[in-house]
Amino acid sequence: MNQFIFDVDGTLTESRSSIDGMFQSYFLDFCFANEVYLVTGSDYPKTVEQLGLKICETVRKVYNCSGNDIWESGINTHTNEWHLPDAAETFLIEYLKTSDFKVRTGTHFEHRPGMCNFSIVGRGANKLQRAEYVKWDNSSDERIKIAKDFNSLFLKLEAKVGGETGIDIFPKGLDKSQILKDFEDISNIYFFGDRCDINGNDYPIAKVVTNTFYVKSWRETFKTLRELQSKGIAL
Repeated sequence: MNQFIFDVDGTLTESRSSIDGMFQSYFLDFCFANEVYLVTGSDYPKTVEQLGLKICETVRKVYNCSGNDIWESGINTHTNEWHLPDAAETFLIEYLKTSDFKVRTGTHFEHRPGMCNFSIVGRGANKLQRAEYVKWDNSSDERIKIAKDFNSLFLKLEAKVGGETGIDIFPKGLDKSQILKDFEDISNIYFFGDRCDINGNDYPIAKVVTNTFYVKSWRETFKTLRELQSKGIAL
């Protein structure tokens, strides 16, 4: 039986938003009929907030925090207690002080199981402030530059661009691709992600899973799933 793995932000929902009601109903039915897994940089409460408890408890596993926090049927089965080293945090604070993007909304570091999310604009940003940062980042490649500088200095850690405004940081090797050890045959996997570019946090899976769909929105995911069902690849 084919297996389906989905990123959440930008793939099943708009970034940091709840799933569309119509798509939620469709996707729940899809999860009942198929072997479905979720992998996201967010924590479990945020995933429940975005997708609803029913979907999170229906999929086979929810790999939160890039696979460092695992949930099955609403039960936490694994948690990585790693914490961002002080030297790495100090390095990122310097970028926070010197970035030419001047809006700061607080919660610039969000410590999650096995990883940390860093954001210049901060996780307190409203939709307008997030949109302003996305526009700035698209023109300046600020997050890509920060991640590259970080990776050149902290050789045992890794920074990857994730979502619209953040950078995910974790011990090297504990990116999203770590979940693949739970799958015997990756040729049967169909993976959906919106950050499959080389600097994105979906890339570690995308580069080894042949059946990867690099989507730009939940609407594109929805369209592709219906096409797979019409071909008999999905139920």
